Amino acid sequence: MEYMKEAVKEAYEGISNRHGGPFGAVIVKDGKIVGRGHNRVLIDHDPTCHGEMMAIHDACRNLGTHNLDGCDIYTTAAPCPMCKGAILWSNIQNVYYGCTIEDTDKIGFRDEEFYQNWENGGNNFGEETDREECLKLFADYAKGRHELY
Repeated sequence: MEYMKEAVKEAYEGISNRHGGPFGAVIVKDGKIVGRGHNRVLIDHDPTCHGEMMAIHDACRNLGTHNLDGCDIYTTAAPCPMCKGAILWSNIQNVYYGCTIEDTDKIGFRDEEFYQNWENGGNNFGEETDREECLKLFADYAKGRHELY
């Protein structure tokens, strides 16, 4: 498929420049690529710089919005939980991926570990503290008029 070929090109650009792993993505709206990205974890020294995240950033900048409703994403591997969250928050309609979580595991990435943590209730990790102060913050926010997203 044309769009997946572009995602693969993005991934090759990243690995040839030693930016990070073999993960590339493109975002498409109305038949046109509106965002591109590849893994930049190593070059940016930032574990959140996955290909999908970079493509979402690029598409949002290019379209001047945080809402990617009506867009599809093509990515070289099944999105990790962080990228799945970003895809959901950005309202991307459809996700098309090449390699599976098992394929990613075979080349040394640990996505499976995060999925297992998530499935075992790991999405409620951490320790609650200073809840009253934070509830006041939320109440103050709720009193104002804000654009929800």
